[in-house]
Amino acid sequence: MRLFFIFNMEIEPYQIDFDSKFASVLFELEISVVFSTYQAGKLMVLGTLDGGNLHQIPISFKKPMGIAVKDDSIALACLDEIEVFGRNNYIAEQKSVNNKNFDTFFVSRIVYNTSSLDIHDLDFGQNKIWGVNTMFSCLSTFDMSNNFVFKWKPNFIDEIVPEDRCHLNGMAMRDDLPRYVTALSKTNHKEGWRDNIMNSGVILEVPSSEVILEGLSMPHSPRFYNNDLYVLTSGNGNLIKVDVENKSKELVYDFGKFVRGLCFIEHYAFVGTSKIRESSKTFNGLDVKENSKNAGIIIFDMKLKKVIAQLKYNNTIDEIFDVQIIKNSMKPAIISKQDERSKQVITFANQVFWRKPKED
Repeated sequence: MRLFFIFNMEIEPYQIDFDSKFASVLFELEISVVFSTYQAGKLMVLGTLDGGNLHQIPISFKKPMGIAVKDDSIALACLDEIEVFGRNNYIAEQKSVNNKNFDTFFVSRIVYNTSSLDIHDLDFGQNKIWGVNTMFSCLSTFDMSNNFVFKWKPNFIDEIVPEDRCHLNGMAMRDDLPRYVTALSKTNHKEGWRDNIMNSGVILEVPSSEVILEGLSMPHSPRFYNNDLYVLTSGNGNLIKVDVENKSKELVYDFGKFVRGLCFIEHYAFVGTSKIRESSKTFNGLDVKENSKNAGIIIFDMKLKKVIAQLKYNNTIDEIFDVQIIKNSMKPAIISKQDERSKQVITFANQVFWRKPKED
């Protein structure tokens, strides 16, 4: 199938090809897929309200990266801030303001001014948000007093300075705390990870900094599934299962493309793919460059160990960083602080009021 979505007539339309199975999986699970594309400056929502029709909704942000989804909250790391959204189902019931039939609304509630930390993975812990602070090579939380609160760094990093020394990028949480992280190298000098990008990646245990695996090709998106750790090695297009006790790995599937962004629901894995630019000096030597011609989303069946559906972008979107699932919603609206409606709506308990916009 092919779908054209025109968000603004002045820009190129979002043109995608997708398998009918893609929409049916979303419909059966009653979910939406949300992914970030820093290259296009969008948070994209993919959903369906019936078994065959897929819809996509782009929301503009400055360099959106890590996405955290937990219960009724979403957090998004952007260029210089983290924006947090809260779910409100009652807004959707007001047909006078919901002419597009969204089934729930996520409205901007909190914004942390982080400045330029180059935050990658993001997740909710107990009463706080954790982020991979890539610029300062550490893990951070966020509060009202500072741009970030230092929590942990790899033991080979000797000082907290804004030099992106090892390109710390991924974080897997367990019991509301970071348990494993991924980095592109163990280097301790400014942008040292660029020196040997193909096979210098590592998986580290937190807080010990113990090396679980090394010599990996650009590891990203560490995630737990059925109590096991899975990681994408973007440089060679693999999904691997990590045996943390024996410090070994098992190849689950070779996608043959640049893969980054991973989440699980039931027996499905949703995997992001990215296009490698011809002009990219950093990624020019990757094994998967030849097959990485489109950005998109893959649905992979963990039981059958095969790809069952794909969606790819033919224009506009080239690079995807994070992929997450919104449960119990097939057409959510995400209202950012830039949207005037976030200033006009007033909610409390099960009540919704709208302030009339000021006239010019």
